[in-house]
Amino acid sequence: MRRRTFRGAVAIMALTTAALIGTAGSALACVPGDDRAEGTVGNATKCSDIGLGKAIDVSDLLEVTGGTNKDQYLTVKSVPKGVTVAAIVVKGGNEYNTYRPGKKGLPATPPWEKLHAPMVGKNFQNVPAISHWFACGSKTETPPESTVTTKPTKPTETTKPSAPASSETTVAPTSTTGAAVVPAGNESGTGGGLANTGFDNMWLVWIAALLILGGGGLLALLKFRRKASE
Repeated sequence: MRRRTFRGAVAIMALTTAALIGTAGSALACVPGDDRAEGTVGNATKCSDIGLGKAIDVSDLLEVTGGTNKDQYLTVKSVPKGVTVAAIVVKGGNEYNTYRPGKKGLPATPPWEKLHAPMVGKNFQNVPAISHWFACGSKTETPPESTVTTKPTKPTETTKPSAPASSETTVAPTSTTGAAVVPAGNESGTGGGLANTGFDNMWLVWIAALLILGGGGLLALLKFRRKASE
């Protein structure tokens, strides 16, 4: 009984050791082929498989080239606004590479070029075709743009300066109507028929009359003396 127990224990230890060696060999056999990636033996199809259970699949939101089962490489050209990428998984064969932006030399922002699965073939020199890939991350919902339009305010009315008061007194225009004609007659009380020129000139008439009378008398006297002397 003791020999059977001992043999059974030895068999179990041998099987366990073989399993461990096989696992270690598989782990050592995974060659990422890219210093930016972390290689893993096995399969991964969702974010929880790589320890990102709270992340969401954002693969469809990225702008990429390649990545089909006919391609060996995947290039992420851009990430839309509001999307954050935490990891990108690229699988081929029985292994996959995990790329994490901002780690192991991979830039924090795209473009992320020539991402691929772990190496295969003799001496691990070949890049396998991609069986599938996916990206894990988060998305921030952007609020819709406000459609409220602000009415333009009316410009402030400015008070026009009042016209300065004129210091000059407006003089009514002088009537251009001619002076009234003075009717003939005794307008000035002189009894003459002369037109009134605005001043009394009757004394000139009296002086003229006296001179005429004096001249006539002088002529009569001279004529009388001439006759007396004959």
